[in-house]
Amino acid sequence: MSASVLFDAPGPRARVWTLVGNIVGALVVLAVAAWVLLQLDSKGQLEPGLWADAVSARTWQYYLIPGLINTLRAAAFAIVGSIAFGLVFGLGRLSHLAVVRRVSGTVVEFLRAVPVLLMMVFFYGLFGQLLPGAQDKAFLAVVVALILYNGSVIAELVRSGVGNLPRGQGEAGLAIGLTEGQTLRSIQLPQALVAMLPAMVSQVVVVLKDSALGQLIGYQELLRTGQIVYSGDGNPLQVLTVVAVVFILLNLLLTVVAHRLSRLLSSRTSGSTAAGPGIGNPTVVAGTPATGGTAPV
Repeated sequence: MSASVLFDAPGPRARVWTLVGNIVGALVVLAVAAWVLLQLDSKGQLEPGLWADAVSARTWQYYLIPGLINTLRAAAFAIVGSIAFGLVFGLGRLSHLAVVRRVSGTVVEFLRAVPVLLMMVFFYGLFGQLLPGAQDKAFLAVVVALILYNGSVIAELVRSGVGNLPRGQGEAGLAIGLTEGQTLRSIQLPQALVAMLPAMVSQVVVVLKDSALGQLIGYQELLRTGQIVYSGDGNPLQVLTVVAVVFILLNLLLTVVAHRLSRLLSSRTSGSTAAGPGIGNPTVVAGTPATGGTAPV
């Protein structure tokens, strides 16, 4: 039996106690769930009519689907804008020009420190003054606030991703005659993007969830339309449960797509080598060409 790096492998007695603890924990969770269901039933919250109203065709057609479309619309614009903003200011923080580094660093640190809801309220008031006749003031405020906040986080991810690469990557680019900017854009940044993809996916999920804050300034996204439904039908628990399930499914879908994209990019940017027909001469199996040795004649 192999031992873990962090702790020794459990013995027979420890495994028994672990199994007992898991069983007891599961029973406690089931007991709490049963108690909650009994309390909800005693208050009439499990009535079929309340749940039927929350998932009825009318609710979906006139409220939840339009709200979901608005949520995805705001999230899509915000995700694209955040990535573009993050790449620009992330590269700015890595620039060899001190002025560019300082300006980019100041912008990123300031935007990371401001709550995204405060930015939404600010831009909603600003666009109300600048664009009094516009119909999408709330949408613009939500998108701009999400871009600035999440873009600043992505910029920091870009900076840290490039900073965590081996120094040899940058030195190799300079050795073959590339400038610092060319080395950063052509060699370091593509590798950093692949390495930070899981963290970027987490930030994309944050963008999707934070779009729900737009309901506080009147944006008709999924949570806001859900509030309209239960204010008329009197079933907030049921409607909010449906809204939560929709958000969970969207986030799971984003995570699955991101994991597949990560595996695809990893397979294209890395490879393995195996012994070729010549003695000690590696042959490329997949990915990048093998280094070292000479090609067999």
